[in-house]
Amino acid sequence: MFKFVHCADLHLDSPLRGLAAKEDAPVDMIRSATRRALNNLVNLAISEKVRFVVIAGDLFDGDWPDYSTGLFFNGLMGRLNDAGIDVYIVRGNHDAASNITRHLVWPPNVHEFSTKHPQTFVIDDLAVALHGQGFSRRETVENLVLQYPDAHPGYVNIGVLHTSLEGHEGHETYAPCSLSDLIHKHYDYWALGHVHKRQVVRESDPCIVYPGNLQGRHIRETGEKGCTLVTVDNGFFTLEHRSLDVLRWYLAEVDLSEANNQETFVERVVTTFQQYLEENQGSPLALRLHFLGETSLHGRLLAESEYFYREIENAVAMTAPGQIWIEKVKFMTSSPARSGQWSQQMDALARLANSMQEVEEDEEFLEEFLRHVERIQTRLKTYVNSEGAMVIHSLDDVKGLIEEAQEVLLTMISQGGI
Repeated sequence: MFKFVHCADLHLDSPLRGLAAKEDAPVDMIRSATRRALNNLVNLAISEKVRFVVIAGDLFDGDWPDYSTGLFFNGLMGRLNDAGIDVYIVRGNHDAASNITRHLVWPPNVHEFSTKHPQTFVIDDLAVALHGQGFSRRETVENLVLQYPDAHPGYVNIGVLHTSLEGHEGHETYAPCSLSDLIHKHYDYWALGHVHKRQVVRESDPCIVYPGNLQGRHIRETGEKGCTLVTVDNGFFTLEHRSLDVLRWYLAEVDLSEANNQETFVERVVTTFQQYLEENQGSPLALRLHFLGETSLHGRLLAESEYFYREIENAVAMTAPGQIWIEKVKFMTSSPARSGQWSQQMDALARLANSMQEVEEDEEFLEEFLRHVERIQTRLKTYVNSEGAMVIHSLDDVKGLIEEAQEVLLTMISQGGI
């Protein structure tokens, strides 16, 4: 019997977006979140006495210029080396663009799979064979699995791959392959990376797992984040999710149906906070609040939004100071009585929402937009490398910008600003 940890998409030192500009933002937590999550991973590996750790891509975050990131990583790998724990890494699309992965010298216990062809590492005393290939360039769109070697007879065979499989919403298509491609290799476990939401694609024969990323970095990476702890006993695999994150993101809906005064508004907000606190014992939370429902407060919510923002902040102070931060607030309520003018306004809102949705679904347009932005960013290196800079790396980032633009436009129309 032995154990190993499967993790992916660490994006070490990637900034948490959406909180930094807030007056009460937990600045130290934001800056150090991915490092602390990685430290939690190392502590877990040592305490569970695992034999090895698999990192299935995107250890770093693109062309990050600060080599202290790599030195921090190597320092933690040194702790694993002292504990007799090896680490196996494939490069993902972000690693392929990274200066750190191109030049950093790894500690002796860190083994990186080749980016030129599939490579196998064998652990003879465990009868384990790990097969993998990293990305040589960011836009790796060929099916790498087809060239992976056959399974080693009599060994536990683990495939390591950074892939979108046959496509995942919100993730660019890299190293695509089919479920059938993975199954036909006759491996025992596929350690996948690239998709940031945990997903057990297949529970056995073979196990196919996305562990998700270690630390959510923005509102589109919600819920618990961490790694998969795998126990192998006589050919049987037991999979356990282990939380490692130090701050969690959630989109919380607050139903204001039939709420007719600010006291009820505050009560509903506090109830929502208490629910999330109970479900995430001890974990700091970043919440985006969506207010829904038919309420007589609708007009005031739009006209006096600043007042209600302050009431929300007051609810945080009463409920969980230092544990909840509000990332954003969206008032999406409706009025019980709708005049003809209001109906016209709603028609305008609906048309705008439909247009924005069409843009979000036009992958060709989004990819062209991303290419233009990336070219512009190469000319703005001083800004891009500055603290707090908004940098676009992926289609996920582009869609986030569209979402924010839609919110601003919808609010302006609702308030008569356009």
